[in-house]
Amino acid sequence: MIDPFLEAEYNNTLKVPEAGAIAAAWVRDASAFRAAHDHAEFGVAYGPSERQAMDIFWPGTARTGPLAMFIHGGYWQRLDRSFVSHFAAGLNAHGVAVAMPSYDLCPQVSLADLTGQLRAAARFLHARHGRLDLAIGHSAGGHLAAMLLASLLVPAAMPISGLFDLRPLVHTTVNDGVRFDRAEAWRLSPLALPRPPGRLHALVGGAEGGEYANQSRRLARAWGGAWRVLAGHDHFTIPGDLARPDSAMVEAALRLLG
Repeated sequence: MIDPFLEAEYNNTLKVPEAGAIAAAWVRDASAFRAAHDHAEFGVAYGPSERQAMDIFWPGTARTGPLAMFIHGGYWQRLDRSFVSHFAAGLNAHGVAVAMPSYDLCPQVSLADLTGQLRAAARFLHARHGRLDLAIGHSAGGHLAAMLLASLLVPAAMPISGLFDLRPLVHTTVNDGVRFDRAEAWRLSPLALPRPPGRLHALVGGAEGGEYANQSRRLARAWGGAWRVLAGHDHFTIPGDLARPDSAMVEAALRLLG
């Protein structure tokens, strides 16, 4: 049964009328970034399905230095890495490589299987490059970044507008594609897991509403991390700060890497 309050809080495309235009701008900017990037690897397979592949944006010819992963959002049901390539620009400017995986989507796979794919992507990077220093994710990707921290596959995570208690989503249209009950939603929630030893800095937009702010606040308190509200941002504008080398978001990521 749909809860009107929760639907209004978590249905971001209804909450942000400009969402379609912002997504179109992502596609344009991501394509331009890929075309201009001289040191990228495209379509690196980390699993058996077509979507289990990643692009890696290296800051130069060297393959040393920090390596981060950025995980796209879309409520585990939409988008792929081609929408977000330009979000690597800010960290690349500081010498940080950024791997961007796609993954199979719900309901074609379960959220448990999807989460397993991201763990496989992290293990792949460890095996191939000997490291994965930071997981960043937006929205549903923020959930997945937190799950990597909880799995001890990264020493630090920076979820942006993340989802850490999935039970409210059972009572929204998000669950039309994810299809879990409250017990399964809680089992797949970072807040249900023991506090990991790594570092956490959660970010949320000032215009995202109380539920999103509460999600980040609760995780930071439970896991002993930090959280911050970025004023002036909604759910779709906030990840754009990753493309700016001088942004507070990139500065926070660099501190986690330090």
